Amino acid sequence: MAAESAAVGFRIDRRSGVATYLQIVQQTKQALRLGVLEPGDRLPTAREVVEATAINPNTVLKAYRELEREGLVEARRGLGTFVRRTLGGAPDATAADAPLRTELADWARRARAAGLEKDDVGALFTAVLDSTYSTNGSASAGRSHKGDQER
Repeated sequence: MAAESAAVGFRIDRRSGVATYLQIVQQTKQALRLGVLEPGDRLPTAREVVEATAINPNTVLKAYRELEREGLVEARRGLGTFVRRTLGGAPDATAADAPLRTELADWARRARAAGLEKDDVGALFTAVLDSTYSTNGSASAGRSHKGDQER
């Protein structure tokens, strides 16, 4: 089996205030949660990431070391960095998430039609997530989720 890189492209936002290596870590974790990356997939080489994003190779290596420290990937000398495990729910999570993904996509289209920029939508979504998953909000979020299941 050839060791081809998985189809993951990193996007670096230099204005975000988030360290570049953390953006790579976060985007890799997102790809793991969404099933874009699966165990056995090879991450792009540091050289490939540098060519695509114009960042320092040490930054890529730092991100990959962090992912390795978390047990998500493993470096194989001379072969590359490979995914060890995924993140997220059960194997059928993609099917279970389909209705939520559709609702979220509809919401995003409405937000765009209302004139919100991508950064505005991101900030709004993050604020809602933070309030929903905060320590105080987690109990009420759990109750409303349970209520949604009973309907």
